[in-house]
Amino acid sequence: MNIVSKDVNYAVEITGNGDPLVLLHGFTGNRDTWKFLIPLLSDRYTMIMVDIIGHGMSASPADYRRYEMERVAEDIKYILDVLHFPKAHILGYSMGGRLGLGFACLYPEYVDTLILESASPGLLTEEEREIRRGNDKKLAERILENGMEAFVDQWENIPLFESQKRLSAKARSSIREQRLANDPSGLSNSLLGMGTGSQASYWEQLQTLDFPVLLVTGELDRKFCEIADSMKKKLKRAEWKIINDAGHAIHVEVGEKFGKIISEFLKRKKEELR
Repeated sequence: MNIVSKDVNYAVEITGNGDPLVLLHGFTGNRDTWKFLIPLLSDRYTMIMVDIIGHGMSASPADYRRYEMERVAEDIKYILDVLHFPKAHILGYSMGGRLGLGFACLYPEYVDTLILESASPGLLTEEEREIRRGNDKKLAERILENGMEAFVDQWENIPLFESQKRLSAKARSSIREQRLANDPSGLSNSLLGMGTGSQASYWEQLQTLDFPVLLVTGELDRKFCEIADSMKKKLKRAEWKIINDAGHAIHVEVGEKFGKIISEFLKRKKEELR
């Protein structure tokens, strides 16, 4: 279905029955990245899979400021309002995890539980953010100048995704097709508007969150393991799972194991509320 929030059309796929679960994909992805979870979760959860602004079948506005984290978080709130869900479980990967955390900090009353896969609360200092904004701006320009194929060739070979080279040719091809299907202007503006350097830092808000949080990182992704370790120390009600022999995109590399961890966490938290 399509939901229009403040003139931006969002492609949203809804399936299943039960408590709402919002699923937010990573940069260059789309809602299809979560479809492997449907057989595991749709009998107990209403799965709300969103193409984030600038990705998939959702709109790609020309003004990068429309992609700012606070505005996109407000869009997620609006989607839940339209669907008449006052609360939801939130699951986000990487960029989608940053968005999920931003949403949780801005609208904590909407969150039952928060699951963050390889995500961060942003950068601590303005100096770090300025450097990152500069790097993101260069990458955004290259996407527009060189086209999607050249960008994806580069993107899938960055060190962060090194462990994905062990995937089957079919799996790698599927990920590549998903990336290539995106609008270059949408990805470029996403980097400029809601990149890690552009978003606010949510480190200080972590200690205010009073709902269960699950942090999931891959053993091979040392940077995000360090981030998760620091996050767990600030969060009141956090668990942290490190997945052996997995990198950044755990749900892609070991989908069955990832799905089991998510399912068990949600089930356990639901039982604790009884």
